Amino acid sequence: MRTHVVDHPLVAHKLTRLRDEQTDSPTFRQLTDELVTLLAYEATRDVRTETVEVRTPVAQAMGIRLCRPVPLVVPVLRAGAGMLDGMIRLLPMAQVGFLGMIRDEKTLAASTYAMRLPEHIDGRQCFILDPMLATGGTLVEASRVLLAKGASQITCICLLAAPEGLSRMERDLGDANVGVVTAALDERLNEHGFIVPGLGDAGDRLYGAVA
Repeated sequence: MRTHVVDHPLVAHKLTRLRDEQTDSPTFRQLTDELVTLLAYEATRDVRTETVEVRTPVAQAMGIRLCRPVPLVVPVLRAGAGMLDGMIRLLPMAQVGFLGMIRDEKTLAASTYAMRLPEHIDGRQCFILDPMLATGGTLVEASRVLLAKGASQITCICLLAAPEGLSRMERDLGDANVGVVTAALDERLNEHGFIVPGLGDAGDRLYGAVA
C-alpha cells in the first residue's frame, strides 16, 4: 500500500492550529478546507492525463489535460463532507459520490448506512475523503465498496493517520491499488480508538457535537 506523509511547513502550520482545542468550529472548517487543498495537490500527482495541442496568442504549444473517465471523489459522511470543497477547488471537473458510514463505538466496526455512487466505476481513479484514519475500519470498507464497483486506483486523503489504521489497511486490502495521503502519522490509538495526540472528533469540531 502506498503511504505519503506530506512534509511541508504550511501543512504543519495548519495542522497545528487544527489540533489546538481553542480553535473554534468556523476556523476549524476554514483550516480543514485549506489543508485538504494542499494534501490534494500531493494526492493527484499521478492523476491520468493526455497530451493536447493548443494555440497561444503567439504560437502552437503542446500541453496536457485530464483525460476521461474523470476522477471520482467520495467523502465519507459526515466529517468527510467538510473536506469536499478543498478537494473540488483543485479538481473541479471530478465527479462526486458519497458514502455514509458509522463506527460502532463499542466494537469499532464500520458499517454503511447510505451510498450514492455511479453504478459502475470501471477503471476510475477514486479519492476517498475522511479526516481521521484511526482503526482503519471505515477506510477498509469504503475501499472495498469502490474496488467491488471496478475502481482501478484509490487514494485516501486524511488529515491524520494512526499506525494501527495503516497496518490494518495493509493487512485487509492486500495488493489492492490503494494509497493514503495524510498530513501526519500520529503516535497511537487510545483505548477508545481515538488518535493520540490527534485533534479530537473531527465531525464534532467541524459541525458541533450531535446530542
